[in-house]
Amino acid sequence: MTEDLEPMVVDAPAAVAVDASAAAPPTKLAIRGLSLYYGSFRAVRDVDMDIAAGRITAIIGPSGCGKSTFLRSINRLHELTRSATVRGTILLDGTDIYGPDVDPVDLRRFVGMVFQRPNPFPTMSIYDNVIAGLRLGGAARKADLDAVVERCLASAGLWDEVKDKLRQGGTSLSGGQQQRLCIARALAVDPEIILMDEPASALDPVATLRIEELMLELRDRYTIVIVTHNMQQASRVSDDTAFFSMGEDRAGFLVEMDRTTHMFTSPRQQLTEDYVSGRFG
Repeated sequence: MTEDLEPMVVDAPAAVAVDASAAAPPTKLAIRGLSLYYGSFRAVRDVDMDIAAGRITAIIGPSGCGKSTFLRSINRLHELTRSATVRGTILLDGTDIYGPDVDPVDLRRFVGMVFQRPNPFPTMSIYDNVIAGLRLGGAARKADLDAVVERCLASAGLWDEVKDKLRQGGTSLSGGQQQRLCIARALAVDPEIILMDEPASALDPVATLRIEELMLELRDRYTIVIVTHNMQQASRVSDDTAFFSMGEDRAGFLVEMDRTTHMFTSPRQQLTEDYVSGRFG
């Protein structure tokens, strides 16, 4: 993805501080010793973190610190890049998603992805965009597909706007509507986790607000992980925030993770305080 901020190079702090004062919600993703490589270059190093079920976790940090690479590793999109490799483990409900018995295609039915720029399939109608993932899995009755389309478009806050033009092309919609269509498409395969990589960065303020409202509406049903450069957005929508930075070896690492309210008011690491206060980045 294209990022417009300059990378910051720092030394890693001695330890990652995570607030354990409140009762912890169930862990959906347990990440241990995760390092991500492109050839010999290590983009992300030694990440340990837990992502809670039924919450929104924001990933923040300067350009080039590996946020998007980290996000893509959660549904194994990272490995689609030539020469990409992974070390460490990502446990989804206790199962190692990089284990030999895990099919990446099946995994992506549980872990959906919404990208920075809306990407509806240009040759497909609104209706067909929503059910594209279902059709890859085999035939289904039209009545069932109709119900899925209505349910997912309604969940994405788009049904009332498009119910009379479902056969029009997905790219005929506005940018914000296209992004909500992509969210509906991700919901159609009934995922448990939704990954969002800067989902509102290409949208105007009104469309951005609608995407943020939608994330809050979906939180009760899905675990959401969002990468964002927008500190206000992270503070508005997320329950937890993880701050990534970059070490002298140019690899991204986790500086600190905590409840969002704590991260933006009383972070434990000076690096975090400097970043969220705008003193660098």
